[in-house]
Amino acid sequence: MSMATQGEIFGTTAAGETVYRVKISGGGLTAHVMTWGAVIQDLRLEGHEAPLVLGFATFDDYPKYSSYFGATPGRVANRIGHGRFTLDGKQYQLDLNQHGTTHLHGGSDGLGKTNWTIIAHSDNKVILQVTDTDGRGGYPGNCTVTATYELKDDGVLSVIYESVTDQPTLANVCQHTYFNLDGREDILGHDIMIAADHYLELDEEQVPTGVLVPVNGTPMDLRQLGPVRRSGEDGAQVDFDHNFCLSANRTEKRSVALVRSVNSGVSLEVRTTEPGVQLYCGFKLKPTVPGLGGAVYHPYGGLCLETQIWPDAINHDGFPSAILRPGEVLRQETDYVFAKS
Repeated sequence: MSMATQGEIFGTTAAGETVYRVKISGGGLTAHVMTWGAVIQDLRLEGHEAPLVLGFATFDDYPKYSSYFGATPGRVANRIGHGRFTLDGKQYQLDLNQHGTTHLHGGSDGLGKTNWTIIAHSDNKVILQVTDTDGRGGYPGNCTVTATYELKDDGVLSVIYESVTDQPTLANVCQHTYFNLDGREDILGHDIMIAADHYLELDEEQVPTGVLVPVNGTPMDLRQLGPVRRSGEDGAQVDFDHNFCLSANRTEKRSVALVRSVNSGVSLEVRTTEPGVQLYCGFKLKPTVPGLGGAVYHPYGGLCLETQIWPDAINHDGFPSAILRPGEVLRQETDYVFAKS
């Protein structure tokens, strides 16, 4: 690994910080990664023309229009109900950046909207780092997150996040890329499989109630490969934005999900250490500016497979723990494996 070669200048933040972008290639994949949000800005597979991800060609569109495209949200990804939690007997109130009632993805000024620093870069690998300072978004402690993106043989995009802190805090980041495996207008024609027997029930704020619902006999049963296009009891498309419970705790990395487009023959396998995966099928998408290659993104234009600790874990007994203490390293590892038949 070379020392930090910052790559090309890609833009400037409102605060005047320079945003850099680097290219990495390997295993038949080529990615562009930028410092803002540790965003995977573009991802291509040899022999397949369209981008595999949603994004924008220019930086300026990201702060204005991006729905966390390719970003690394944190310090805690997903939602914390009422933005409140108690840790070691002390109560904390976080930024309420969703409808004024819920804390989402680290708050309005979270890591997915922060300029990271490239600390190493080679042909097939880039390492970025950021420190979320004590009190930011309402969180205790200075929490440093290191993101390692590496393109390995056989179409593997390896994503490793390591978080450390100087005070007891919460930590849980994820990769928020929206995947589209055929370049069509929506991903409803993709097939999907997720190896989960339960998903988390949500309240009207999309925060878990604490109830684990068996997928058996419901449209949320994705244990066999089948179409994303499926209707619920009301006959409408199921709007997936749910955490699927893969295991009770973090484990050795194992295969948990598969997505495939019959139109392009491109498939994506997900292998992760994480106990949950949030499937979001992009039903809220409607950016008003074109994306990569001039594509106009519509609802269902891409799907996210956010491997993570279960949402709102701190507020539910029996959920995997999102507490991080000094001296510990939270290591969250996911492989996104692409192939073309």
